[in-house]
Amino acid sequence: MGRKKITLLTGAGMSAESGISTFRDAGGLWNKYPVQQVASHEGWLAAPELVTEFYNSRRAELIKTSPNDGHRLVAELERDYDVTVVTQNVDNLHEQAGSSEVIHLHGELMKMCSSRDVDNPRFHVTLTADNYRVEPGTTAGDGSLLRPFIVFFGESVPMISIAADKAAEADIFIIIGTSLNVYPAAGLVDFVRRGVPIYLIDPKPVAAPSRSNITHIHKGASEGMRELMNILATSTE
Repeated sequence: MGRKKITLLTGAGMSAESGISTFRDAGGLWNKYPVQQVASHEGWLAAPELVTEFYNSRRAELIKTSPNDGHRLVAELERDYDVTVVTQNVDNLHEQAGSSEVIHLHGELMKMCSSRDVDNPRFHVTLTADNYRVEPGTTAGDGSLLRPFIVFFGESVPMISIAADKAAEADIFIIIGTSLNVYPAAGLVDFVRRGVPIYLIDPKPVAAPSRSNITHIHKGASEGMRELMNILATSTE
């Protein structure tokens, strides 16, 4: 029998312990920046310089942070399982921690793309910690303005069908640090086969679907992952 498949869905709570600013919590970024201004196509068209600088600031924050124990324990699962991480986060902390298969639903902060042809990999630019700033007005390979490789509000989520396939294949499904309020990501739970155990790690109440096989671990990402590793180890003995 082959290795069991684990699919994880991670959200802002996964990276909060690393010091990444969350968007929705009290004092979050949406309280400081109107979402339509910095995370919509209309906002980009109206003020590309402002949007470019907003994401420059997010990258400046990201390069000062490092993965937390939760990220590292998620990567550690690969020793015993086939693991796919589906993340709503745009940071690269899962990759930094060693996770080898990460699906970014909402884009990647350390990438830029053509504003005319967003998903064309020919025009993607990967930034580094040493070279993370993008000067407003910089153009992509097709001559259009270079824009953040972020799925803006109202845009389609191109990776969602691949993520849904991974949810449907899972033998164990793990949700960490997401309110399950943001669609289509929240709908991935519906693709998990009946009878597959679902573990939900979040210190706050989450409006999870009413399925009897959901175990809610009321802890943050790192503490919750430590508890889950013990549960998994016990269940395979």
